[in-house]
Amino acid sequence: MEELLNKIDWAEILKDIGIISIKLILILIAFLIVRAIGGRIINSAFDKAQQRNHMTPGRTQTLRSLTKSIFSYVLIFILVVVVMGTFNINVAGLLAGAGIVGLAIGFGAQGLVSDVVTGFFILLEKQLDVGDYVTTAGFDGIVEETGLRTTHIRGFNGTLHYVPNREIISISNHTRGNMRALVDIGISYDDNIDNAVTVIQNVCDRIAATNENIVDGPNVLGVQALGASDVVLRVIAKTKNDTQWGVERELRKAIKEAFDEHGIEIPYPHQVNVEKKAAN
Repeated sequence: MEELLNKIDWAEILKDIGIISIKLILILIAFLIVRAIGGRIINSAFDKAQQRNHMTPGRTQTLRSLTKSIFSYVLIFILVVVVMGTFNINVAGLLAGAGIVGLAIGFGAQGLVSDVVTGFFILLEKQLDVGDYVTTAGFDGIVEETGLRTTHIRGFNGTLHYVPNREIISISNHTRGNMRALVDIGISYDDNIDNAVTVIQNVCDRIAATNENIVDGPNVLGVQALGASDVVLRVIAKTKNDTQWGVERELRKAIKEAFDEHGIEIPYPHQVNVEKKAAN
């Protein structure tokens, strides 16, 4: 053993280790530089496209995220190939063998392939963009990121859902076109319906004149339902995307204040206690 150790040229080994280490450091530095430059080029290209009104902001962010993802995957693949070449590994032979291995595990990767194919068609057909409010795969929220494998949806309680694209069988996109603001408000059976409708419509006209998010209306449709203790009147309006909730809140507040001013009652449940006296 001692003779074997004496025959080893430690100086040559240390020299080779040093050379490989320097190569790896240079490769890593080059990788980081190329990734940073590529990211800036991608950002600049999509910023210019958006400024020229070729794409909407949501679509721009969607394609920007997807392009960066593809660029990173390609760059990482190149990095792995270069590192393997540094260690004198036959990359061509390894890739040929990987084809056989890939065929063997192909059935196990069906989920990944399904994610990529589904994600491709979702993006191609523009079914959703970053910033859209959607309902899909049992979740609803705002799309934060889209990719070839997963879609990230931020729920309204702050939870971030990572949804595999293969689980997106159907999508309800609530952000395409004008939205609808709907308010149902009840009045007492003792109140005059026509008078209440006039009061509400005056409120609607005042809000329509000041709120720029309202596209059409608001208008009182009339009696929507006859409840156990109230007559339900419905108000409806068309609004810009993602502004319907704010318009609904403003309508409810203004209608409540107008009802108080005109003495119109909004019924609420009453509880009656009946006390039974025991017989003497």
